[in-house]
Amino acid sequence: MPTPREERAPLPGSPAESTAARPLVDAAHPSSARVYDYLLGGKDNFATDRTAAARIAEAFPSIRVGAQENRRFLLRGVRYLAAEAGIRQFLDVGTGIPTSPNVHEVAQEVTPGARIAYVDNDPIVLVHARALLVSDPLGQVGYLDADIREPRSIVDSDLVRRILDFDEPIALILSAILHFIPDEQRPAEIVRTFVDALPPGSHVLASHVTAEHEPALRSASAGYRDDGVRTQPRTAREFERLVFTDQALELVRPGVVLVSQWRRDPGEPPAPTPAQVSAYGGLAKLS
Repeated sequence: MPTPREERAPLPGSPAESTAARPLVDAAHPSSARVYDYLLGGKDNFATDRTAAARIAEAFPSIRVGAQENRRFLLRGVRYLAAEAGIRQFLDVGTGIPTSPNVHEVAQEVTPGARIAYVDNDPIVLVHARALLVSDPLGQVGYLDADIREPRSIVDSDLVRRILDFDEPIALILSAILHFIPDEQRPAEIVRTFVDALPPGSHVLASHVTAEHEPALRSASAGYRDDGVRTQPRTAREFERLVFTDQALELVRPGVVLVSQWRRDPGEPPAPTPAQVSAYGGLAKLS
């Protein structure tokens, strides 16, 4: 794997400059970040990404609903972390293409001095890093171009260590990323490396695709794999065991549930059916 590229941590409130040559964007093959961007209604995607999304939708027509519900879960989780758990530092791995509101916008609305390190390895995310790296003047935001499958290179990177203080609680965010890591790539070891690096009082927020409520999602995943993007849906039990089995992690109520059911705001529209959502989420505190 290549050495992680860094976006230099910006001065508070200012955009960052790249410390490495920007890679070319591969428009010939679909990207999970760009497909997700398309499903959320974004415009930073190519024909190959839209084709891949269409193939998924053939088998799983409510894929857009699931993507939107996952995004709402992420934002509710970040708001909880900032407003109720008092977290001021966030490590968002697999951040994807900037979609406002972003994690740092939600966190800094509650705590202007919040600090966020974003991590992804998709070239188009790097292209949009300047737009992503706009912080509240009191806070700080940075971007690291790195692969989740190399967790040690992430937690030990100069950029992450400059932005985040590992002596103070950190929220690790693994939103809709772990289903892209099949069992043979040892996702449990990846999660363990991240969690072991966190200080007490930290939190872990994660979400994951499942086929428990809609078996057709397995066919959708197979079609996605045919396009060159591997996915592995997991059950609630498998997801909980993958992320939250550490004895030091205590799940925050309501535990591992469908993302649409996790502390849903009263003002939100009625939750879709479980089959439409087909994604679990959870948040835990590290003692």
